[in-house]
Amino acid sequence: MAEDLAPQDDSPQAQLAPVVVTVCTTCRREGVDPEAKRPGRVLAEALNGADLPEGVTVRGVECLSACSRSCSILIEGGSERWSYIYGDLDPEDHLADITAGITAYATTTDGLVPWRERPVIFRKQSVARIPPLKLPSVDLTKDD
Repeated sequence: MAEDLAPQDDSPQAQLAPVVVTVCTTCRREGVDPEAKRPGRVLAEALNGADLPEGVTVRGVECLSACSRSCSILIEGGSERWSYIYGDLDPEDHLADITAGITAYATTTDGLVPWRERPVIFRKQSVARIPPLKLPSVDLTKDD
């Protein structure tokens, strides 16, 4: 019963679902040495060692099927947040902006970071925005 006496953290941050950043580790840009470490692998390793907020996990996968937009990442945070796929990222030039964007996303309850607060690469290099599972569907029986 001692656990019932533990202090509760009711802060908004404590109520947020964990954030997962998935990085494609296999794609590469045209003209890159095929024997060199893939940019996605470099980015995944850099993000894994970055100072990200508590509750953010970085994982690498072999393909996000965004080959023409490599290096790419998926940022998702539970069934109530929008998810995003970003592409054309450079692990060396964009790392600070990527970590800032992840940090901003992690503080939201719905995944919607105000436009002007997003890093420029997140404004310009979005591949897709995926709705949360709990978002109501559009009524397809009505004419608009």
